[in-house]
Amino acid sequence: MTSTTDPIEPGAPAASGESTASRESTASRESTASRESTASRESAASASAEALVWQLSETTLLRFATAGSVDDGKSTLVGRLLHDSKSVLTDQLEAVERASASRGQETPDLALLTDGLRAEREQGITIDVAYRYFATPRRRFILADTPGHVQYTRNMVTGASTAELTVILVDARNGVVEQTRRHAAIAALLRVPHVVLAVNKMDLVDYKEPVFAAIAEEFTAYATELGVPEVTAIPISALEGDNVVEASAVMDWYGGPTVLEHLETVPVSHDLAHCHARLPVQYVIRPQTAEHPDYRGYAGQIAAGTFRVGDEVTVLPSGRTSKVSGIDLLGEPVDAAWTPQSVTLLLEDDIDVSRGDLIVPREDAPATTQDVEATVCHVADAPLTVGHRVLLKHGTRTVKAIVKDIPARLTLDDLSLHPHPGQLVANDIGRVKIRTAEPLPADSYADSRRTGSFILIDPGDGTTLTAGMAGESFAAPEPVKDEADDAGWDF
Repeated sequence: MTSTTDPIEPGAPAASGESTASRESTASRESTASRESTASRESAASASAEALVWQLSETTLLRFATAGSVDDGKSTLVGRLLHDSKSVLTDQLEAVERASASRGQETPDLALLTDGLRAEREQGITIDVAYRYFATPRRRFILADTPGHVQYTRNMVTGASTAELTVILVDARNGVVEQTRRHAAIAALLRVPHVVLAVNKMDLVDYKEPVFAAIAEEFTAYATELGVPEVTAIPISALEGDNVVEASAVMDWYGGPTVLEHLETVPVSHDLAHCHARLPVQYVIRPQTAEHPDYRGYAGQIAAGTFRVGDEVTVLPSGRTSKVSGIDLLGEPVDAAWTPQSVTLLLEDDIDVSRGDLIVPREDAPATTQDVEATVCHVADAPLTVGHRVLLKHGTRTVKAIVKDIPARLTLDDLSLHPHPGQLVANDIGRVKIRTAEPLPADSYADSRRTGSFILIDPGDGTTLTAGMAGESFAAPEPVKDEADDAGWDF
């Protein structure tokens, strides 16, 4: 007798055994497919991330700062640069749109992409230095948007101190003003190798070429007198986007690069790894454990140059010499390390080394001195006067010091030197002579921006008074004869 199975009507439940096996089989196939799909996505994401890392590693890094007078449009330029180069996240743009709408503006105010402080947004000005990171396929950038107000000039010094390029904005209606000269002077003092003059708001002067040409000629002549090695002038409208990322359709008389094109192609020729090797000691590492009973390492960030195992070195200011017996980088021994890596050096000899000391090659050691001559930018509200007792911070070392003399103050209008002004007030640039309580191994700032710079600090409250650049500069006056160099400056 033949047994038959009744057909299953559509929508009717199947037999329990058949149903379980079917569901398990289906679930197994779906699970496998899901895992394969997830693995595929993860693999694609990993490959994409690796490609991005490789791409970024193959591009150079450019640090640059923006500067200019009040309302010249610095923040708008930066916002336009970020927006048009597709470096703004959607939520950031939405936040700017909401903030702009609340202020009654019909279009997004791109300046708000960098003016993040509440006081900045309320007043429509930049107060603090705003740092932004962005990248294009050709280069990576770290940007410092600095304030334009005179009282915030100290922030411009901070932002430009590590920059390889400075963008100085000028309002096409106003031309070169005192603050423009001050920013050009600071860029020259800080040895910024590239300066871009962005003549902004060209839309408000009907995009006239003679207006741009006159401003570019005046600024270039002034910057050349200061010793600025390279000036590139670009006519722009940050509000409209002309010549920022895209070339302007209304300034066909200009055939040069846009701001972004210049940033992407300007040569970054500096190589600190080939400069004088310098390691300011930040910390002495002595574990004194069973595993490392005799370990003594000197940790810090290499300020310039390269150190190798076997190098003969000198420790300053003591002058003791030794040889590098080992270099630890991220907990692993290496044969060589270079700037700006943070490392621990081990020396063959057990000599006295502490925080604030400077480790340098034996054949390339800077001279130590207690008399420092420098060009300074005074950034504090209180004046700097002859006889002022201060703390001098150089690298990781801080010593007591006295201002012996202020030989000259620079007049920005005509670059003349006002001899022996007696004091420097906020934002003044001048020459100073300083006597330190202990010998100081300072390079010339022209040779090393890292180990040739210092700051003067108020010993009473820790306020930063002055930013200094050791050695000669464009503001160097005629030598001033000291009648008694060593008299009256005891600590």
